[in-house]
Order: sequence, then C-alpha cells, then structure tokens
Amino acid sequence: MASLSPLNPAFAYTVVYVKDVAKSVAFYAKAFGYTVRRLDESHRWGELESGQTTIAITPAQQHETDDITGAVKTPQSGSERAPVEICFAYEDVDAAYKRAVENGAVPVSEPEERKWGQKVGYVRDIDGMVVRMGSHVKPSKQNQ
Repeated sequence: MASLSPLNPAFAYTVVYVKDVAKSVAFYAKAFGYTVRRLDESHRWGELESGQTTIAITPAQQHETDDITGAVKTPQSGSERAPVEICFAYEDVDAAYKRAVENGAVPVSEPEERKWGQKVGYVRDIDGMVVRMGSHVKPSKQNQ
C-alpha cells in the first residue's frame, strides 16, 4: 500500500449553518437517523456521526468567522436554494423520506428513479437547506 502524502487531505466535515444549533441537531438525528456525537454547552457547535465525515452544525451568524470569510446568506424563499446540497444515501429511500417528513422535513419531491440509476427524493431541513435523499448509484452497464 502506498503511503499518503502529507498534503493528501481527508474530508473531515461539512458545516451546516443554522438558526438554532440544538434544535437542528435534534432534527437531523430524528429526521435522518443520525447519532449525536456532540452538542457543546454553549449550543454553538454540534456534531453528528456519519461514518468517516462529520456533519457539524453551527449558528449562521458567527462572530468568529463572519469578518474573515463573510456572512452566511440563506435562501429568501422556497424557490431559491443555497449553493450547496446535503446528500444522504439510504438502502430504503422511501422509508427514509417518510421518516424525514414525519419528523419535520419539508417535502420537496418524493423519491423516484432517476435516469442516472439512482432513486432520489428531496426535502428541506428546518432552516430551508435542500437535502437529497438517495440510493447508491447503480453502476451503468458500460462500467460493469
């Protein structure tokens, strides 16, 4: 096995900026089936277990970083979305979609088979972020 270069990164985490960290951590755990790894006492940082990559949740308004990287802008309506999408893979997309909606996710598009070989449904989280819920993409016949 070849050794990794010190400049080869591991994808550590995705940060989701929200209005209420504790509420969003509880929502993601219940709606999407994640285990809470951490919610700090100040409720300014939360983490969900998701395999090798952590899902981190923090307030949209960050005095620690807004002056450095800029303010977070959220979609102004249901016809807009952020320039990033969270994608979760499930074996049973229909059941996962149903659980998410039953636990407060806003339905956008029910799961359906897509031409690229994946079953996909979309919801919005409690802050309006689009979440794609899909199966693993089936390999095309060309790749088999």
